[in-house]
Order: sequence, then structure tokens, then C-alpha cells
Amino acid sequence: MNLPNKLTLARVILVPFLVVFLLTGFGGEANRYICIAIFVAASLTDWFDGYLARKNHQITNFGKFMDPLADKLLVCSALICMIELDRLPAWIVLIIIAREFIISGFRLIAAENGIVIAANMWGKYKTATQMFMIIFLILDSQIPALQVITQILVWVSLALTIISLVTYIVQNKKVLSMQE
Repeated sequence: MNLPNKLTLARVILVPFLVVFLLTGFGGEANRYICIAIFVAASLTDWFDGYLARKNHQITNFGKFMDPLADKLLVCSALICMIELDRLPAWIVLIIIAREFIISGFRLIAAENGIVIAANMWGKYKTATQMFMIIFLILDSQIPALQVITQILVWVSLALTIISLVTYIVQNKKVLSMQE
């Protein structure tokens, strides 16, 4: 197994630790910082595994399958925990998760027809904004300026989620016509 694939597996392995620390407070006073460290480490593996796979020509079928799955597992797990912690409304999480299911289904249909739908800039902005939003939600700061930043990140993440979904569908509407 190559290094990019090991990094992807590391991200998957970090998810249960993140969930346990988020939901139990197991780390005491340092818990939020432990959670941020776990989430940031897992998020960085996403960047590094892709970078290394491309740079070293180590793109594998395992990586093509597991990398997006690991990303969704990390983000969706963290967002679901934010509902439990009363830091994010369920309807926002549902929209974000629904977008991921729709795009995954869309990509599956495209792949069956020999079409690869690559991530576009809106999807990349959406992902980056969601990562920062989750970090700020985990931090759960009582400092008013940081609370405002957190709320801005929530709304920008939601907007980018919707924009990226619409953009993917519009740019790839031929995929839908293939199923008729």
C-alpha cells in the first residue's frame, strides 16, 4: 500500500477518535483543542494524499474510491456531532449531506457512462470553507468576534454547498439525459 493510500486510511481511522472526543468530553479542559488537532490532522491528510498521489504518480483505484469516501466520513461525522452538541441546526447538516449524496450519485451515473466528473472550484471552495467552519464550531468560542466569524462560515458554507451542487448539475446535465 502506497503512502497516499495510507494517509487516506489514517483519515478514516481518525474519525472515531474525533467523534469520541467531541461527544464525550473525554479530554477534559483540553478537549476542544484535542478535537481541533484531530480534525486538522485528518483534514491535512486529505490534501497530502492527493498531492503525493499526483506528484509521485501513485493514483490507484483504492485511492479513487476511498479518498472521497474518507472525506465525506470525516465531514459528515463532525457535522452530525455538531447537531448533538447544539452548535448547528439539523436542517443545515441535512442540506450539506444531501448535496454529498446527490453529487456522489451523479458521479456514479457519469462513471457508468465513461465520464469522469472532476471537482470544480466551487466544490473546492465549499470543502475548504466547511473545514474552517467545523474548526470554529469545535472551538465553540464565547468571544463575540469569533462567534460572528463562525456564523459567517456557516452561511458561506451553506451557500457554497448549494452553488457547487447547482454548478455540478448544470455543467454536467448531459449525464442526466443518458439515463432516459
